[in-house]
Amino acid sequence: MRLEHGLVLGKFYPPHAGHHHLVRTAADRCERLTVLVCAASVESVSLDERVAWMREMHPEATVIGAVDDIPMDLDDPDVWDAHMAVFRAAVPGRVDVVFTSEPYGDELARRFEARHECVDVSRSLFPVSGTAVRKDPVGNWEFLAAPVRGALALRVVVLGAESTGTTTLARALTEHYRARGGVWARTLCVDEYGREFSERKLAELRSVRPGAEWAEVSFGSQEFPVIAREQRRREDAAARLGSPVLFCDTDAFATTIWHERYMGGPYPGEPEPAGQHLWLLTDHEGVAFEDDGLREGEELRPWMTERFHDELVRTGRDFRVLTGAHDKRLAEAVASVDGLLGAGWHFTDPLPEKR
Repeated sequence: MRLEHGLVLGKFYPPHAGHHHLVRTAADRCERLTVLVCAASVESVSLDERVAWMREMHPEATVIGAVDDIPMDLDDPDVWDAHMAVFRAAVPGRVDVVFTSEPYGDELARRFEARHECVDVSRSLFPVSGTAVRKDPVGNWEFLAAPVRGALALRVVVLGAESTGTTTLARALTEHYRARGGVWARTLCVDEYGREFSERKLAELRSVRPGAEWAEVSFGSQEFPVIAREQRRREDAAARLGSPVLFCDTDAFATTIWHERYMGGPYPGEPEPAGQHLWLLTDHEGVAFEDDGLREGEELRPWMTERFHDELVRTGRDFRVLTGAHDKRLAEAVASVDGLLGAGWHFTDPLPEKR
């Protein structure tokens, strides 16, 4: 027998496979389901973001959010009353059944004047909790859905002037982390969309004028934001699919410098917002210039290296300059990425809960 209106509530800080199992179980049992996301102001993942994650994962439910800044004390009726005021303001209508995986589920359901259905309270199906995820995202990566992975993946950008080994290094880093196995086997690399865009422009020109050379290809200023947006879109998509680290062969930020290089002036409009965590700048010194058919301007490499460096400093980005032979650059890059991963993710503690 399907029930009329079900309710699932929680912090979802962040949501994990156990949460999703709870919601799907509830949705199968009810004609309609409300998911109430409650977040405290001190927590470091916003209420809006958590609501968006849950809405994406559960279109079958109505997902709403509420700020709940009341510490929990399961033995204090006044504290329960304060929480229920928050819950009832968010969900004012009748609730027929409350679904939880928590020991307090009976009392919560009683206060809603609803029945309680307990789902996998022992966590036997999905041995994970929000506390465990916050403490060790890598160890619990398999329990996270795509939108949460996309938000938590640490993004490392390799950028530099033409023919300074950015693509070679980005792919070498990807293979290095894939070789670690386990969750790292899914490590991905986002290729440079600007190169794909350039190859297409050259092919289009040659379809009209066979034998045309790269130097004959012209760009318009308005094309660079198109490149930047697509680069960012692909990056965001890859972050949802891969391991806790994502490597990017250039990014939207680098596109602003390439605009200066080709158009001779500042980037039009506002750059894409930064979502990356570490930039690795490949120095031009000691790297032979190789013309692969889409390169020119060897003499501009020192200027580009300087511009990348200056803008990384000006915008306050965390970056390293990589010099020397490839093996040395790779070793320094791995050390920098391991440092980033070692620093981990910072989640502020939720409000204390007295039991």
